[in-house]
Amino acid sequence: MRFGCSVVAVIAATGLAAQPALAQKTEASKADSSKKKTVSAPVSILPAAQATSAAKPAVKPQGEAVTKPAAKTASRPAAQPAVQPTAMPTPVPMISQPVVQDAVLAEPIMAWSLADAKALLSTVEYIGKEGLVPGDYQPAALRAAIAKGEGDELDALFSRVFGWLIEDLRDGRTPMTARVQWFAVDPDQDLMPTAQIMAQALSEHDVAGVVAKLAPTNPDYAALKADLNATPMANKTRRALIQANMDRWRWLARDLGDVYLMTNVPEFQLRLVVKNKIIRSYKTVVGKPGRTATPQLAETVSAVVFNPTWTVPQSIVKGEGLGAKVLNNPGWAKSAGYKGTKNGDGTITVVQQPGPNNSLGLMKIDMPNPHAIYFHDTPAKQYFNSEVRAFSHGCIRTERAVELGMTMAILGAQKSATEAAEISRSGKYTKVEMTRTFPAYLTYFTYARSIDGQLKPFNDLYARDKPVLDSFAAPRQLKTTQRASEEEIIKLDNPL
Repeated sequence: MRFGCSVVAVIAATGLAAQPALAQKTEASKADSSKKKTVSAPVSILPAAQATSAAKPAVKPQGEAVTKPAAKTASRPAAQPAVQPTAMPTPVPMISQPVVQDAVLAEPIMAWSLADAKALLSTVEYIGKEGLVPGDYQPAALRAAIAKGEGDELDALFSRVFGWLIEDLRDGRTPMTARVQWFAVDPDQDLMPTAQIMAQALSEHDVAGVVAKLAPTNPDYAALKADLNATPMANKTRRALIQANMDRWRWLARDLGDVYLMTNVPEFQLRLVVKNKIIRSYKTVVGKPGRTATPQLAETVSAVVFNPTWTVPQSIVKGEGLGAKVLNNPGWAKSAGYKGTKNGDGTITVVQQPGPNNSLGLMKIDMPNPHAIYFHDTPAKQYFNSEVRAFSHGCIRTERAVELGMTMAILGAQKSATEAAEISRSGKYTKVEMTRTFPAYLTYFTYARSIDGQLKPFNDLYARDKPVLDSFAAPRQLKTTQRASEEEIIKLDNPL
């Protein structure tokens, strides 16, 4: 019962054990959740209530996509009045499926008073504190427009520049083309549309206040911001690295949720986080650099599989001759835990049966995605002792995986610690479906707070820093409707 006792301690630490309602989805709550998805995002960017469901909203291009800047308006329309805020769902991970479009986004044009214009200029002049580049937002042009007074020219310029600032703070300044293997779709522009943010700022005459609320809510972002502002301007290399990693936080949902899993690939660590506190951490083994590098994803845990089977990919069955070996040597196949079947088309299917020697070990966490990436146990525990742990074919091998799986079963499927322990020890394939889902984030930070809470640099394992750093050294690019990397999706289904 060592695992059972350990898991009970974890559950107690989360403070969620006495909240079974959070782990349920009745038909009524499902219907209610479905209704919420159809409600347009409110003007207010601060939700009146936070939902814990990780349902994935549809990806919709924000604003109108055009191939050239919007024409000036003939008259000065009034700023849209603020509407009463309603409960906004917590931003959640979305299916890693990019929208392949390259149309430039158009910012809405609204009426600006001189007071609001001066507030935006002041905000732009100090935006370097958020790790952005003041020059991107044309401060000289803003001053000149203010000097000319209110009118169509002021409206067009300030609406465009404020739209750029909203986009960069909410979604990140780095163009999608520089976000290598970044398939985590950020839902914030669906939940906080530019037009509604702009309308709120102008109707409340609080540009600075609204801008301040766009930053990621994770305390790790705040730590990076504090470190940036404490770093001398002369230390350009360090400041650039902090700046790049602050932007990576903006590529994710502004609010990651109350309970989630997050792994920072270069750190080789997985966290179970509850209300911004790390409850447990686990060493990981990630993908080898190159074609089998672990991609960056934002997905949803749907099930925990205890004593999993492993369907061996054809690259091994055929490419390495395992299929023929299994069929021609039944005694060896049985001792190794393999079952082979010859299909009607001549191909061979090989499935490794549950057991301690299974390549997935004794536990697998399902989070459906096109890359076939998941967290799992491993019989090769020795790799967790290495300092640099990049040995897999993309999937994430997890230390103390059975403990993690039991915790997920208790938090996400209302299993008792005893039930979870019995299932894990049964030796039988058992899939525990989640009734309360959890976001899972596979991130890539090269300067971040480690599991001990200290900011530190991490090795750029996959050489993904340079495109981000280069993009900050270059002029800002106009945002397009692209929502994730358009690189090839490689199905990395080999845990070996």
